[in-house]
Amino acid sequence: MREPDSGCPVGGLADPMLYTSLDFRERWDDLRDLDHLEWQQADERNGFWSVLKYHDADRVLRDAATFTSERGTLLNIIGVEDPAGGRQIAATDPPRHTIMRARLQKALSIKAAERQHELIRDLILEIIQPLADDGSFDFAQAMLMLPVAVGGEMMRLPRSDWPRLEKLLNASIAPDDPEYRMPGGPRSTLDQAHRELFAYFQDIYHERHRNLGDDLISVLITTEVDGRTMTPGEVMSNCYSVLLGAVVTTPHSPNYVMSEHIGDGLLEKWAADQSVTVSAVEEALRLASPVSHFMRYAVKDTEVHGTEIKAGDAVVTWLGAANRDEEVFPDAQRFDLRRRPNKHLAFGIGPHYCVGHTLARVTLRILFTELLTRFTGFEPAGEQVRMHSNFISGYKHLPIAAKVIA
Repeated sequence: MREPDSGCPVGGLADPMLYTSLDFRERWDDLRDLDHLEWQQADERNGFWSVLKYHDADRVLRDAATFTSERGTLLNIIGVEDPAGGRQIAATDPPRHTIMRARLQKALSIKAAERQHELIRDLILEIIQPLADDGSFDFAQAMLMLPVAVGGEMMRLPRSDWPRLEKLLNASIAPDDPEYRMPGGPRSTLDQAHRELFAYFQDIYHERHRNLGDDLISVLITTEVDGRTMTPGEVMSNCYSVLLGAVVTTPHSPNYVMSEHIGDGLLEKWAADQSVTVSAVEEALRLASPVSHFMRYAVKDTEVHGTEIKAGDAVVTWLGAANRDEEVFPDAQRFDLRRRPNKHLAFGIGPHYCVGHTLARVTLRILFTELLTRFTGFEPAGEQVRMHSNFISGYKHLPIAAKVIA
């Protein structure tokens, strides 16, 4: 095991508690300004190199020949070989990865997403209706349900299952959070959430295999890899991955906007000129950076940011830090409604660029359009509570109030 280069305590950037307040941004700023990478401890046996500069993160995520995804992509399984490696799209390297995602990517194209415009709009109006009825509601809880609803419709999952899926999916990405933690602690929570989700999708697989349609699960079932259709295990793993991808990206940029920009005039400027919605959504994604990190393992000796990386070392890219790099984003801390260019890394970059990014963007544009057309006078209405997670940067409770526009 390597010794920490700078006395970083066990936990450090890997500690989920760090992200329960906004102090982690200052830590990111300090590390990003170094002229070398810093070694961080994840636990007593495992550590990783932290990559925080934009161009370094861009290189690591693009270079699948040097940095593999197949050994694990998240800190919560560092030091453990990922059982999904080579089977799940997110945990498979090119060229196999490219073949696996091709049909799914087509099913989630801009044309496909725009065909679902009215369906997505109806779901959004249903989810935000309590804000009109009561004048206040827990915005974060509503947003956590939104991607499950949209994904549930596109995967043709029963509505009655959505609440359970939302809890299990968030337990699998925030197992340290007391609201999602199950008996036995974080590791047990992660294992149990995965077991229940895979058992759920096993039942769905058998039902859907008998009744194929044009939904996303049917697309996966009929996708051919290596001259054969995917195995049931591969289909189930990728069902989980697709829905998880929606849950980790879609909710947290609107939550960021409502948590940090109510009362500073931003929403009023946006509402007065909704022609900025496309660029404003991108800026919300950049500053929120819902996915905090992606992990890779070096498959050969290399160098990043003046630091020697040995084959087998874990390397973690911190997307939120990269997205606030002043070398790429001038005045990076400011929310610029019209920022262009805005080549943020909120959806990753390279071969593993989020396959559902178009659907997420369409959903967010519709959401903000409906919110800013129907409501005004947004204000906090209670305590904001962030998730205990080193993977997701976001809120689980965010009470707000607003007035209906007559």
